[in-house]
Amino acid sequence: MEGTTFWLLAILAAMFVGLAKGGLAMAGAVSVPILALQIGPVTAAGLLLPVYIVSDMFGLWAYRKAFDLRVLKIVAVAAPVGIGFGWATAAWVDERWVTLIVGLIGLAFVAHRLSQHRKVREAQPARFLPGLFWCAIAGFTSFVSHAGGPPYQVYTLPLKMPRAVFAGTSTIAFAYINALKLVPYFFLGQINLESLRIAAVLALPATLAVFLGVWLVKVMSEKLYYALIYSALFVLSLKLVWDGVMG
Repeated sequence: MEGTTFWLLAILAAMFVGLAKGGLAMAGAVSVPILALQIGPVTAAGLLLPVYIVSDMFGLWAYRKAFDLRVLKIVAVAAPVGIGFGWATAAWVDERWVTLIVGLIGLAFVAHRLSQHRKVREAQPARFLPGLFWCAIAGFTSFVSHAGGPPYQVYTLPLKMPRAVFAGTSTIAFAYINALKLVPYFFLGQINLESLRIAAVLALPATLAVFLGVWLVKVMSEKLYYALIYSALFVLSLKLVWDGVMG
């Protein structure tokens, strides 16, 4: 697994993990694909999960005062359902079809928002039932195809939270989801002693990138921040559709 190219890609992927946990949620979408250039995507996801969890600790501290409690309560209830269903059906679920569906959902959402870009859109309330649905889907797709972002953002972006609150809520929500995934990933063989050893090395660049991400969120305008979120969602969704179609 190891070599110069592997370590360069692994460090870069770890830095994107850290940026995501620092509040730049769009950065996390490319971490697994970057490392998957050198190793298999499932192996890459298993290797990076401990890096995510270490980074989560610093992200939780950085955003300990900036979050939407109602959204987090909904995530706390819904995500374990999706993760549990993903674990229970891991042997039968075709990851290709899940990837394709998640990508299509993301593209449809972005297209809908763009079609209404001239209209004045008020912030939507954090409704419970839609939140249960989308956050359960996020838990399931995060477990099966490591793509929990699009379903989660379909629910949370229309809420129009301030960028720090959006960043903090996302960071805390996925810290929770990642912690829940740790045990089933271990029992499915996606985490082992070798991957933990490599993850320990990658924790340092990831941690440094967390604080860089926090700083960027603070200095970035709200308009630019959300433009990047939507753009990243669009690009990630395109890639998911491509991966789903091409298999």
